[in-house]
Amino acid sequence: EVQLVESGGGLVQAGGSLRLSCAASGFSLNDSAIGWFRQAPGKVREGLSCISRSDGRAFYTESVKGRFATSTDYAKNIVYLQMNNLKPEDTAVYFCSRRPTRACRFRRHSGQEWYSPKVDTGSWGQGIQVTVSS
Repeated sequence: EVQLVESGGGLVQAGGSLRLSCAASGFSLNDSAIGWFRQAPGKVREGLSCISRSDGRAFYTESVKGRFATSTDYAKNIVYLQMNNLKPEDTAVYFCSRRPTRACRFRRHSGQEWYSPKVDTGSWGQGIQVTVSS
């Protein structure tokens, strides 16, 4: 019943932008934190961003903070990931995920709070390819 479908990926030149969409169904976006993740070939799955539903805060990992931003359109049941200043190392399959809690898991480092999710929990979309050319 729970379904997450990513869209908006594709090929973009370095320095360009893309906006990914995660269409959610079978549940209310108010019930769960939604995270964005990516996985490149030969690398582990990496958490990128999360919106907490308990306090509305957004969390990011260091590699994308300042370049990526996540937001929610509750009326459309869509969570977005706006990606700016894309780099070739951003090339990966991108996933959205319904997290098992309303809050986001994070770690405090260098005086800031960074997204630090478990990657073996939650519900997942099938992923969408993002390729950034040099």
